Amino acid sequence: MTDYLGRIGNLIRDARKHRGMTQQQLAETLGTSQSAINRIEKGHQNLSLEMLARIGSALDSEIVAVGAGPTHLRVTGPTTLAGKIEVKTSKNAGVALLCASLLNRGRTTLRKVARIEEVNRLLEVLDSLGVQTRWLNEDNDLEIVPPAALDLSAIDEEAARRTRSVIMFLGPLLHQAEAFDLPYAGGCNLGTRTVEPHMSALRPFGLEVKASEGAYHAQVNRAVAPERPIVLTERGDTVTENAVMAAALHPGRTVIRNASSNYMVQDLCFYLQKLGVEIEGVGSTTLVVHGVERIDVDVDYSPSEDPIEAMSLLAAAIVTRSEITIQRVPIEFLEIELALLEEMGFQYSRSEEYVANNGHTRLVDLTTRHSELHAPLDKVHPMPFPGLNIDNLPFFAVIGAVAEGQTLLHDWVYENRAIYLTELNKLGADVKLLDPHRVMIEGPTRFSGAEIVCPPALRPAVVILLAMLASKGTSVLRSTYVIHRGYEDLAERLNTLGANIESFRDI
Repeated sequence: MTDYLGRIGNLIRDARKHRGMTQQQLAETLGTSQSAINRIEKGHQNLSLEMLARIGSALDSEIVAVGAGPTHLRVTGPTTLAGKIEVKTSKNAGVALLCASLLNRGRTTLRKVARIEEVNRLLEVLDSLGVQTRWLNEDNDLEIVPPAALDLSAIDEEAARRTRSVIMFLGPLLHQAEAFDLPYAGGCNLGTRTVEPHMSALRPFGLEVKASEGAYHAQVNRAVAPERPIVLTERGDTVTENAVMAAALHPGRTVIRNASSNYMVQDLCFYLQKLGVEIEGVGSTTLVVHGVERIDVDVDYSPSEDPIEAMSLLAAAIVTRSEITIQRVPIEFLEIELALLEEMGFQYSRSEEYVANNGHTRLVDLTTRHSELHAPLDKVHPMPFPGLNIDNLPFFAVIGAVAEGQTLLHDWVYENRAIYLTELNKLGADVKLLDPHRVMIEGPTRFSGAEIVCPPALRPAVVILLAMLASKGTSVLRSTYVIHRGYEDLAERLNTLGANIESFRDI
């Protein structure tokens, strides 16, 4: 019992830190004391199901679930995968397009939207504002119809606090109201730090935001408009998307420099172009947006495929030494990763290029070959597109674990995310944490089964699942809600390739 409470306490502590909350802030949210939270995290206090559910809600982490739906995964390995699998549409593009639909007074139909928890939370927020949303069919086509006027006072605070994407409402909503509040998850310090790059992008449009008491308090000065090019202080994806959405409904010409040219930004631009917004420089770091005063268009748009899911499937094949065909891979957003893998000895074949349903993104089919990998000569580190994608970096931890030699990963973007990669050691890997941003992986590894509580970071959680596919015996990955935030039916789809993953519940 003590060990069980200790594991729950560790899970709560990790989820709290991932949300940027102090023990005192979590205590205030739950109406308890900081000392009680301290006892809980140390495994020194019994917990009721009600309290576990309340903690899970406050931290947006499924610590315990009652009702339908899987909470844990049991993996039997080692696995050899075979067959073909299609990459699903981009999670990050789908999220951006849901936010951008607020710019349009007409009907938006999005094709094959990733049906994940992050999307579900955004739909709950949109519905609370008066937007009509409905899934049209089993292909996950989604219809979005806005009301004549949004009811910003009725926003679903609980759903808003459970999605990090709500910050992308700032760009569209600054055209809708002169003052509004957006709830956000985490402590005040995290909110202030998170919002600042967005503020430097949106301040030229008259937006001022103060982050306090768990909400972004926004004020808009209509007399302010961009007088010169907007230079983003960080080349962030969501920051660029906010700036582009603000510019779309600002009549006139807006120049955005140091813009992200990543896949989700391009999809957003292609969607806005179908709405009648002229955008020059898509795919570059300088965007010129010719905004319009009003958008009222019935539009049908297909977001492109997800390069991070494609990388996940590539890693699954590499780690299990399998030969599979991954279809509809957005190759222009994986070229650096594939070039690095080729240097490590990875062998594969690819089809001729063809065009995605958005009419722009280049796709290929990749077939993996059995390969003997060696560690890369240099460190592996992310860069803004067209560099190695920050979300793909963790997959090189489990790839490095099956390669001969030492692989150094430098995750300079995120504070502390690299720490979660050391969980691979429980499966037999040799991962040394050099500092909060760097890990050294020694390979090759003979993975063996273990029970691990899912870390609160999405990509490291999937990395652990992939290592379990290659592990001898039975592994258990507990509390997998974070994976459902970013992947649709990942376990079930891996099973179609021959994996043996079973969903189960304790309660």
